Amino acid sequence: MSQPASMERAPASASEELWSTQPTIALVDDDRNILTSVSMALETEGFRVRTYTDGSEALRSLSIQPADLCVLDIKMPRMDGMEVLSRLRESSNVPVIFLTSKDDEIDELLGLRMGADDYIKKPFSQRLLIERIRALLRRERSAKDDGEEGREAALVRGDLMLDPGRHLCTWRGKPVNLTVTEFLILQALAQRPGHVKNRDQLMDAAYGEHIYVDDRTIDSHIKRLRKKFRQVDSDFSQIETLYGVGYRYKES
Repeated sequence: MSQPASMERAPASASEELWSTQPTIALVDDDRNILTSVSMALETEGFRVRTYTDGSEALRSLSIQPADLCVLDIKMPRMDGMEVLSRLRESSNVPVIFLTSKDDEIDELLGLRMGADDYIKKPFSQRLLIERIRALLRRERSAKDDGEEGREAALVRGDLMLDPGRHLCTWRGKPVNLTVTEFLILQALAQRPGHVKNRDQLMDAAYGEHIYVDDRTIDSHIKRLRKKFRQVDSDFSQIETLYGVGYRYKES
């Protein structure tokens, strides 16, 4: 008898009360060996894990019980990771990490443009995946804490408004729906208009100093940012490229 598409592993230790406070990771991959090994590694690190072998089943479950972060395989039968991400982004900014094969360069870039926060190539180190997950969750938690404690005021640059506490971005009064990574990159640029930020500086702002992503990842996030703003204002041109140097937010 085949196993159900959705499986939730019981924590090996810790009470139900403790687990209710732990971040929940949705792991979506049609390879059951990956689901088993990665979910065991995540649970050992203190995460609650929900696993799915099918994208459509994952979407149905996440609409009822949202997760704190999703790890999606790009290539799955019936509904692939791209479609899962596209549907998730219609209603959610949950952080998403893609799992890709070593030959999926085009899919990686497309996924980032669609709103993924990061990607890891198969075969991958479970330790690297765990560190990427922790980095994204820290950013989510930090944004919420800043808002609750009132430590960071809204940033206004002409027609742009960024409110870190509410994870809110508007352009000329209209909301622009950004992922956490996109928000942090834009915030780093807008804090000092006219000043150039190279890719390493933007990586640090978005991922932290101890997480490495390649230059194409930052470039893809910038393209995604421009696209989202141009959907609100077709004349948007505030994010400038200085070829061979980096990016800057145009002075008003």
